[in-house]
Amino acid sequence: MNKYRIVIEPGSENSNYWKDLWNYRGLFYFLAWRDILVRYKQTVIGILWSVLRPLITIVVFTIVFNKLGNFPSDSGAPYAIMVCAGMLPWQFFSSAFSEAANSLIANSNLLTKVYFPRLIVPASTVIVSIIDFLISFVILIGLFFFYHFIPDWRILFLPLFLLLATLTAMGFGLFIAALNVQYRDFRYVIPFIVQFGLYISPIGFSSTIIYNNANIPDYLKFIYALNPMVGVIDGFRWCILGGSSHLHIPQFIASVGISILFLFIGIWYFRKMEKSFADVI
Repeated sequence: MNKYRIVIEPGSENSNYWKDLWNYRGLFYFLAWRDILVRYKQTVIGILWSVLRPLITIVVFTIVFNKLGNFPSDSGAPYAIMVCAGMLPWQFFSSAFSEAANSLIANSNLLTKVYFPRLIVPASTVIVSIIDFLISFVILIGLFFFYHFIPDWRILFLPLFLLLATLTAMGFGLFIAALNVQYRDFRYVIPFIVQFGLYISPIGFSSTIIYNNANIPDYLKFIYALNPMVGVIDGFRWCILGGSSHLHIPQFIASVGISILFLFIGIWYFRKMEKSFADVI
């Protein structure tokens, strides 16, 4: 006997949608596991790419910003650890956002064949990015041993800021994924968004340099704080660096507010366009 029955009623798709997300959790697990298996298939060093990519970027940023640009570290922590504390959440966000934004196009054959809540597709791609993040975290642990650096109790709050990074990536990813189905030009815009975000986010420098600089107008500081990854990265550094590292609360609240706002916008627009995915794609 079947465990579930499919009942088709006019106007019932909205009321059953979130229940269907749970009923189709097996498909979510399958898609996530499939993406994990093929992530580094037929690569020479495989899973080590999750370590090498952020590690090389950390080395480059340390040389450019600290050795050549004389940018100071945050809270007196070693500069490499400060950069790593900013690079890891950024690497996670950029990967999760890019994969989610392209997920519907990559699974177009699946979308046109069977019914299931399409939200499962971009959500499953984020799991792969979380796995990459956990693997990349060994870089930070290695830097702790190398510099004899011990984080304080704030490190316990790190999962909360990882959740914030996940929600931020999902919000923007859902919005662009829905646009990407309708307008394929956005597949060319996605790398530009990621590259531009890398330069305007506090990865090679501390947000304190921005907020404490009297030569920067207040309206520019406010615009800077509206970057949702500013709040995420500052939160990661607050957890990892400890010491005198602190959150700039008003600016942090602004960043978090933008993340939550775009999460709702992303879900709303994705649900609005979802019915037309199979026809347009």
